[in-house]
Amino acid sequence: MKINQMKKDEHFQGFYLIKSAEVRQTRAGKNYLAFIFQDDTGTIEGKLWDAQPHNVEEFTAGKVVHMQGRREVYNNTPQVNQITLRLPKIGEPHDPSDFKEKPPVNVKELREYVSQMIFKIENPVWQRVVRALYAKYDREFYTYPAAKTNHHAFEAGLAYHTATMIRLADSIGTIYPQLNKSLLYAGIMLHDLAKVIELTGPDQTEYTVRGNLIGHIALIDEEITKILAELKIDDTKEEVIVLRHVILSHHGLLEYGSPVRPKIMEAEILHMIDNLDAEMMMMTTALNLVAPGEMTNRLFALDNRMFYKPKLDEE
Repeated sequence: MKINQMKKDEHFQGFYLIKSAEVRQTRAGKNYLAFIFQDDTGTIEGKLWDAQPHNVEEFTAGKVVHMQGRREVYNNTPQVNQITLRLPKIGEPHDPSDFKEKPPVNVKELREYVSQMIFKIENPVWQRVVRALYAKYDREFYTYPAAKTNHHAFEAGLAYHTATMIRLADSIGTIYPQLNKSLLYAGIMLHDLAKVIELTGPDQTEYTVRGNLIGHIALIDEEITKILAELKIDDTKEEVIVLRHVILSHHGLLEYGSPVRPKIMEAEILHMIDNLDAEMMMMTTALNLVAPGEMTNRLFALDNRMFYKPKLDEE
């Protein structure tokens, strides 16, 4: 049974990928395993109580397992409980790639669209910087997720998030012609590119040392500075300064990691577009895991709110 088909209090069985597995302790000092299971429809949490050393060794992140259990809701969070796990037998599903969430669009089409939009950046300095950095990180950009857990946390999620933002900017820039579309395109294409340095990759995604200690905003500004030097572009030019500004300010608030708040229109709009696409993905992912008439689990990145799935969707 697929994760998004599980119903409350229903018993199920099937094959799932262990996305993460952590050994934790109960108040009584007994070990248990806290899992996140995954298939191509989503993820769900679960716990294996009274975990023995051989369980910890056997059921590790990245392995496919056969699981039987019951889908429950605890503190408004869907989870699986009363679980029994075993490794696949010969001939049973065992390839982790079959259980990963896929991007909603074809990666080849994503690549074609983004490549085409690079040439719509009319400012030659911005286009040269974008082209140089996309050439440097081509493989990573089209395979990495956009985040570890919050949004677009799947293979090619970074490219999908970026392309969706470009489409939004294209439409918004047509409605508001006072915006510089080229600056929006260039800023969007670069704003999260250093996620390929901040994160380890699409499999069992973790933060790198540079990701933990520096973060993608500072890392992409450093990458831009290095490319400017390589291309012998004067970094005191206003066109360079505003490009760096829209990227440095894209988290909107200092407490969210931006060293400066948006101070030009394109910076403010890029921040809004980024939030719009991230929040849509977070809500969509959570709502896909519940039935009409149910609430989602609490979404930490959305002020710990739960979202209701209206029964209107059934009509």
